[in-house]
Amino acid sequence: MRLNEPPKEKGGRTAMAKSSTENSEKQEKSGGKPSSASRSRKNSGEEGLQGMKKRLARTGKSFFSAGRGEAARGKKKRSAREERERKAAAREKTDKNILKITYAFAALFIGMCVYFGWFLQFDSENVINSSYNARLDRFSDRIVRGKILSNDGRVLAETQVAGDGSEKRYYPYNYLFVHSVGYSGKNGKTGIESLANFYLLSSHVNLLERTVNELQGRKNIGDNVVTTLDVDLQQTASDAMGNRRGAVIAMEPDTGKILAMVSQPNFNANTVDEQWAELTSPENTKAQLVNRATQGLYPPGSTFKILTALEYIHENPNGRNDFHFDCDGTFEDGEYQIRCYHGESHGSQDFRGVFANSCNGAFSSIGLGLNLTQFRSLAEQFLFNRELPLSIPYNKSSFVMAEGADEWERLQTSIGQGKTQMTPMHNLMITAAIANGGTLMKPYLIDHVENAGGQTVKKFMPSAYGGLMSGEDAAVLTELMTAVVTEGTGSALRGAPYTAAGKTGSAEFETGKETHAWFVGFAPVEDPKIAVCVILEESGSGGSKAGPVARAVMDKYFEKNPQ
Repeated sequence: MRLNEPPKEKGGRTAMAKSSTENSEKQEKSGGKPSSASRSRKNSGEEGLQGMKKRLARTGKSFFSAGRGEAARGKKKRSAREERERKAAAREKTDKNILKITYAFAALFIGMCVYFGWFLQFDSENVINSSYNARLDRFSDRIVRGKILSNDGRVLAETQVAGDGSEKRYYPYNYLFVHSVGYSGKNGKTGIESLANFYLLSSHVNLLERTVNELQGRKNIGDNVVTTLDVDLQQTASDAMGNRRGAVIAMEPDTGKILAMVSQPNFNANTVDEQWAELTSPENTKAQLVNRATQGLYPPGSTFKILTALEYIHENPNGRNDFHFDCDGTFEDGEYQIRCYHGESHGSQDFRGVFANSCNGAFSSIGLGLNLTQFRSLAEQFLFNRELPLSIPYNKSSFVMAEGADEWERLQTSIGQGKTQMTPMHNLMITAAIANGGTLMKPYLIDHVENAGGQTVKKFMPSAYGGLMSGEDAAVLTELMTAVVTEGTGSALRGAPYTAAGKTGSAEFETGKETHAWFVGFAPVEDPKIAVCVILEESGSGGSKAGPVARAVMDKYFEKNPQ
């Protein structure tokens, strides 16, 4: 309260104003007029009251003005603080976004480095060597294509350079390796020529020679590719086939090295460009350009009984010990009839006997009792309907029988007929896996790459694909396949100076035509070193036609590699 304000009484009115009012009221009641003193006091009180009101008004205005100023200053302070906080939050958000982008680019960079390292280590050669990579052949502008050699160093392909600098690819063995080594010409590349294109157009000559060549404007000499192929085995297989169509393949079961690969009919690799129109003519039914070893699809015939027998053993673990079948040459199931080869009657047989004799009647009977889902699963376990671990072009084998198949399809499939088809290479891979205790080694054709001076620059090592079957299954199948040679249809290998196991097949493919002749086998039984597959188109019995070809190849192998 201000010091110059009159004292207040309860209720807010001043004492002076109250006294003046009371005197006035008394005078009015008495009927007299107020005295001059009273009027003076009244006027003085009113003036004081008015002054006080003005002061109160000024004080209130000052108070509210001060309040509004303080509120404004507070608001400004709050606005500045909020602005600083807003800017700080914006900076923090920006920093976080920058950090996220930095992390994203760092992850992308690391990913690119990892992929680039993986590409250089594992995939660069495949991409560079792709037939779609047209730039690779530009290497030939500065590199003379290297040689392709056999496993003992004999030249299978080389580039001859004329005096004018022109180049021509030359194949010393003409027809013999045309489907394995392949060819390189105006119409493309096949076989090892395609598979090893990257290596043949690479050069690891020493720095001095490279420098001299560049100064003199000469091309560098390309690297040589040393294959796994054996010239003597290749020639033996070709000679044993004669003019018959088909294929022969030989492989080391414990490494996967392909020792021989013959496909007939063939053509001269040196004149492929000149023969191209004839080779590709629609009227040409020989299909010489097809590598029958890897691309030919045939009904497997009785060689498929290897899988039928194994599925029966899986479903009937003790069944083969009690198995008995009487064969009179024909098996009938309702309206369907299956005959053994040439209607031969095998008489009373146990499980070993029906396998050794390749009895169609017994295996048709077995097939009717198999679980189709499990049978298909086993076939796919053995790489039917699957990709093969093979680096050269091939066709996929097919097993189409499924749950709900009718009786005729079941009967046919069980003996390797019907819609089932497979390539000779696939049949060989199954045989090699049996010989190797159930483990399949990846087949391969290149042993190593060396520079023009003979120094190795890259070595290819054996690699396991994995187990197609257990060791126990492989042992059982080996026992059955040994019986084929010692007492059954594989008589062509009986009496050899080595032990052998095998399976014959005679596959029907068209009514009125002779069967395809199959033989798959390996030797020696106790420590297999070579596995062989033979397919002879329209040649008759597998035992009498394909078996002798396999025998010739095995004989040559053991002649060169005495046990």
